[in-house]
Formats: sequence, structure tokens, C-alpha cells
Amino acid sequence: MKKRAIVFSIIFICYANAAHAYLDPSTGGMLISAIVGMFATLGLVIKSYWYKLKSLFIKKEKKN
Repeated sequence: MKKRAIVFSIIFICYANAAHAYLDPSTGGMLISAIVGMFATLGLVIKSYWYKLKSLFIKKEKKN
């Protein structure tokens, strides 16, 4: 059954219909800008929560 699903998925992907859409050069620039923006946002989120996540896994030594 799993093999049949994989074969069906490959056939479905290979025989997709054309979109008949016009993509001008600025559309590509917009897509690249959106992707770069997503990676920048992800980086800032990871950076802002890094120390909070790190403190969960590292025990702090108590000073006397």
C-alpha cells in the first residue's frame, strides 16, 4: 500500500497542469525578498530565545 502511494504521488507531481501565469522579473525579486525575510525573521526569533532555551538545559552553579 505504501509503495502504491509513493508511485501515485510521483505520477501526480510529474503530470501537473500548467499554470498559464505570467511571471515578470519583479515577481522573482519579490519571492526572493520574501524568502530572505522569512530566514531573517527565523534567525531573530532563534537569537532572542536562545538564552532562555539554553538556561533550561544548563544548571547554574550556586555560589556560597
